[in-house]
Amino acid sequence: MKDTFMRSCEHWSESSRNEMQNFYTLASIDYKHLAEKFNWKEWLEAHQANIGKRGLKLLDIACGSGKFPSALIQNANLSNAKILPVEYSLLDPSSFSIAEARKVIQSPFKTSSEFETTLQEFSCERETYDIIWATHALYAIPKNELKKALKRFIFGMARSGFIAHASEKSHYLRFYRHYLNGFKGGSGEPYSSAEQILQILKEIDIPHKVEKIIYENGVSEKASLQVEGYLQRCVFDDTIDLEKMLKNSVTGPYPRQLYQRWTMVF
Repeated sequence: MKDTFMRSCEHWSESSRNEMQNFYTLASIDYKHLAEKFNWKEWLEAHQANIGKRGLKLLDIACGSGKFPSALIQNANLSNAKILPVEYSLLDPSSFSIAEARKVIQSPFKTSSEFETTLQEFSCERETYDIIWATHALYAIPKNELKKALKRFIFGMARSGFIAHASEKSHYLRFYRHYLNGFKGGSGEPYSSAEQILQILKEIDIPHKVEKIIYENGVSEKASLQVEGYLQRCVFDDTIDLEKMLKNSVTGPYPRQLYQRWTMVF
């Protein structure tokens, strides 16, 4: 396994809970924007109408701590959606993540199957799930395994898929490259990008539609603890504190920008 993937798995654990909580103090807005960008209520209702009298079957890839379904419940007006309870399955290589996500699944979703595995190693029957989605979920998949992972995604999908993923110019990918150059001598596996995913979908002839979400977020200078945890989580490395990041000639200029504003591009 590549170093990026291994570190990401290590940080999805109880020992990194504080770091995770600091990260989501700033990162939860990513999911709020996703929840508000589209008419999820109408989208789910249309899928329900297509399948008839059974509930939708949905698989959440690399579910993390369940921030996306939580954002949908809070911001997407699903409480009065004309749908049956959605069978919501969880997939993640971390048992900690699955347990965290399970806690927050609420109506109209209901927890179903759980799979402690990577997407590229996931096995299911063809077209098992009406919907499969992956929100900020595919970054740590090694480049040479990304096509295999996407093929597994498509194999299990009967109707629709949704991938929310940052572009090459986004904060997440840019800062991770700064981290690799500043602290790892340029070695290490960069995060996968939306552009790489789109290229693979074209190569394997999968019809798809692209929507861009561009937004700004800001943070107070008093929130240094949250910024530190956020940036540590962005690179899955809690051995480097904010002071070291600021003093590093490569990463130093970047955290200072966070105290003003940054742009997220999906």
